[in-house]
Amino acid sequence: MFCLDKIKRHAFSGVLYEIYKAGWISIFFLSCFFHHSSLAQQPVANHDTAQVTPVAVTRPPPAHRPQVSVSTRLNTIFRTEGLSILLTNRDDALRVRDLSAGYYASSEAPGHLLPQIGAFRSRLERRGVTFAFTYKGEAMADVGGGISRGIDYVHELTLQMQFDLGRLLGLQGWTVHTLLMERVGREVSHDRVGDYNISLMEVYSLSGHSVAHLTDMYAQKSFLHNTVDLAFGRMALTHVFATSPLLCSFMMTCSAPVALKLDAGFSVYPKATWGGRVRLRPTRDTIVQVGAYNVSPLNEDISGWAWAGEKSTGLMLPVEFAWQPFFGRRRLPGHYVLGYAHDTTGYADNIGTLPASSTVRRHAGEARDTFYLEADQMLYRKGGHNQMAGGYVLGGYIHNTPDVSVISDEFYIGSSLLGIIPHRPHDRFGVMYSYYRMSPRTELGQELRLAAGQPLGAHVNGPQTHAAVFEAYYGVPIYPGLLVQPEFQYMMRPGETSHIPNAEVVGLKVIGTL
Repeated sequence: MFCLDKIKRHAFSGVLYEIYKAGWISIFFLSCFFHHSSLAQQPVANHDTAQVTPVAVTRPPPAHRPQVSVSTRLNTIFRTEGLSILLTNRDDALRVRDLSAGYYASSEAPGHLLPQIGAFRSRLERRGVTFAFTYKGEAMADVGGGISRGIDYVHELTLQMQFDLGRLLGLQGWTVHTLLMERVGREVSHDRVGDYNISLMEVYSLSGHSVAHLTDMYAQKSFLHNTVDLAFGRMALTHVFATSPLLCSFMMTCSAPVALKLDAGFSVYPKATWGGRVRLRPTRDTIVQVGAYNVSPLNEDISGWAWAGEKSTGLMLPVEFAWQPFFGRRRLPGHYVLGYAHDTTGYADNIGTLPASSTVRRHAGEARDTFYLEADQMLYRKGGHNQMAGGYVLGGYIHNTPDVSVISDEFYIGSSLLGIIPHRPHDRFGVMYSYYRMSPRTELGQELRLAAGQPLGAHVNGPQTHAAVFEAYYGVPIYPGLLVQPEFQYMMRPGETSHIPNAEVVGLKVIGTL
């Protein structure tokens, strides 16, 4: 055990250790598969009842089928268009099925590392069980600025399973989703850059270390001829609210913009909570969803299993409207989302402890409101007709109640471009600039304490105002089921002050899907 602990304290050795461990897990799976000869069937044709192809939009090839956690089977309530009726008829793709079909996480490589178990996978799928086992590792190094030079490594191992209760138990339309994960590592933002609010690494960002974290355990059911979809149980709010596949191709914004991750109201993946949501599709180009979720402190129930000891502070009530049009002769899709969420929890004023001589008054407990606008639009098609076959521009704005939120405002703009290098049609290049405005009440409280000669708190070098980050990546699917993605990040004003030099961070993300 001492040797293993010593290995895991070193970043690169930690990578080797986890690959070694994942290898033994894979061998265990394989031994179970082939021990039962009844499971060794010939491969069958791929089929995915959850992904329905819209008219005039071609289904992606089987190797690109996503592992989705929400239904993409919604039919329209009214077989007409909404806002798109203002466009020309040529911009109507005559959609009669859910536009989200084919709009999936571009951050994973298509296919699987072990195609040899395809027969077993297909047999399980016919019986109502699907699974995905994924390794995601991130190694990031501070090469300039910040507080120290060095590298940090973090990884996650996830096992996602879906159970079709119609095939298993005869409960037609019911599905149960589960997801377990392990996360281990160190965060470069804390150790090297000197920022404790904005995480530069996706995997560590919320849960930190966890051995067998229960992220999902919820049921899902479609009603009224698949026009209404209901999900309830233990889940993360950002499975369906305030997120997108394009955002999740960037380290910092997966699975939601940073301004939503730092406060308890938004249960951001992988933190799950009790809740439910209803999703419906009024017209061919619109989606409406509403939800209700329990709110608990971010640092509670890190394991995901301590349900009885989880403290409830309020209720989160999100509502979201999405317009999803096609534009032009090539049917270029766009996704325009407007959302609002109200957290009933009474939060303390961010101004904090005031000097005795201060005349400023603290505000009483206040609920938190969040407004967000997120948009992406495909500019060109390349390599197919599904919704990820092309290049996008994207942008967004998030506003939180300033008095009780860590970040009051966030703005981001970027692009995610497919196949920009000749003869590399499946590589994806992304750039994003994001700006963060800290709570003005936090800044005011720090200014008052600084003037009074009082300490500002751990890891705070001065009144915190704002910061910005530029991120760029180049994702390369080098093998079926294996994605390698070099990363570059430049953080301006680490710690949200001018005391720490701007930081340059480079690294590598690797995603492998069994």
